[in-house]
Amino acid sequence: MSRTSVNKGAPQTPHQDLHSEQGSLRGEHPGRSRNPVIKVADLAWLEFEKPDLDRAEVFARDFGFAIAARTEGELWLRGTFAGSPCMVIRKGRTSRFIGPAFRAAERADLDRLARATGSTVRNIDVPDGGQSVALLDPSGLPVRVVHCFEQLPALPEQQPLILNFGTDHRRTNATQRPPREPSRIQRLGHVVLETQVFARTLDWYLDTLGMIVSDFLFLDGQRGRGPTMAFVRCDQGSVAVDHHTLALHLGPGSAYVHSAYQVTDLDAIGAGGEYLAERGYQRSWGIGRHIQGSQLFDYWRDPDHFMLEHFADGDLFSCDLDPGWAPMSASGLAQWGPPVTRDFLGANPSPAKLREVMTALRGDNELDPARLLGLMKAMSS
Repeated sequence: MSRTSVNKGAPQTPHQDLHSEQGSLRGEHPGRSRNPVIKVADLAWLEFEKPDLDRAEVFARDFGFAIAARTEGELWLRGTFAGSPCMVIRKGRTSRFIGPAFRAAERADLDRLARATGSTVRNIDVPDGGQSVALLDPSGLPVRVVHCFEQLPALPEQQPLILNFGTDHRRTNATQRPPREPSRIQRLGHVVLETQVFARTLDWYLDTLGMIVSDFLFLDGQRGRGPTMAFVRCDQGSVAVDHHTLALHLGPGSAYVHSAYQVTDLDAIGAGGEYLAERGYQRSWGIGRHIQGSQLFDYWRDPDHFMLEHFADGDLFSCDLDPGWAPMSASGLAQWGPPVTRDFLGANPSPAKLREVMTALRGDNELDPARLLGLMKAMSS
């Protein structure tokens, strides 16, 4: 099933051609595996190490997480929805991203995955217990697939405001005064990763974890070489799920880019952003609305310079929707909002970044001078 074709008589917009009318061209990546090992149900949590758990907890509460568990060496963060935690931060010598954990659809999937990959099912230290299979993706990033014994119970929600639309008056004799407080996180939505081996890494997630592509991005004049970014969702059949649970893009590093956490609505994003700004945190980019995924977004840096996103109102796709194909560009990242920042794009030059680029160009990977120039052009267009 393809997306609705562009109306030839409709007025042209800056984003008219962001999706090709026919989707993929003959011979292009289909965006899914014919016979994946398993199909993960969702992203469970993200794993980090940081030297200062007290500082990490202060930011976590300001950003809107609840605390699921805290020990001398671990901090487990959660949202209001029932389910698994959103994040675990372990005490370590430096601040670094360890990797993602995906939720198995059923316990038997762990055994199936372990047999196919030569791995072992092991118990994990998670609130209420669980088991996992530990893997490495082609970028060398540790990836867990987990099954938790018990779900965390739901917490009280931040209620959406009642809105008036035109002649649809749902609120009368009442005012709107959203409190300036942390945006209450509901759940973990997605993680974005950079990789030097984009094609191999993408195929690994599709073949091993059964994920499927919602949208591909390609470089101007280089579509024939294949995509350089993919927005990937879980496959739950006819059940519509987030437009992307994982996004991958080609780059000189193999690293965490950002992670995204759902909140109630635009007012929760706005009021929560004011709360963060008052406490001196750095906004990276926002507030705006994305194109791929359609989310309302607002990006922030934590004290360790990791980027986290508040989002609301994202697209939901079922399994029968084919991938879209669009040119990669900085202006194509949002329908509306402030201009994308250099901080968000990771375009601030530094000696470390230059060394990373030079090392990547000499390495055995998918980044070459033409790809690098194409990425630089895309991020300035």
